[in-house]
Amino acid sequence: MDTIFDSLRSTGIRRGPQRLAAGIGGALARRFGINVWLARALVLASFLLPVLGVGAYLVAWVLTPWQDGSIPLERALGGRRSSS
Repeated sequence: MDTIFDSLRSTGIRRGPQRLAAGIGGALARRFGINVWLARALVLASFLLPVLGVGAYLVAWVLTPWQDGSIPLERALGGRRSSS
């Protein structure tokens, strides 16, 4: 599992400190170089897709690293707390 979590950290996607909910829209905006409000609107629009939009958001929520490198799923499984 450590290999999976380390590869998630290496993608360059991180949740920022200026987030509205879980920081997924901001992380995607920063990674792909688009406006943060556009990314947030696209995430919200994805919720119109039955199950897929919310399901994908929940998966992203548990797998997207925070600024310190910690990943919620990894922490829930008792893994390391930060990348320091």
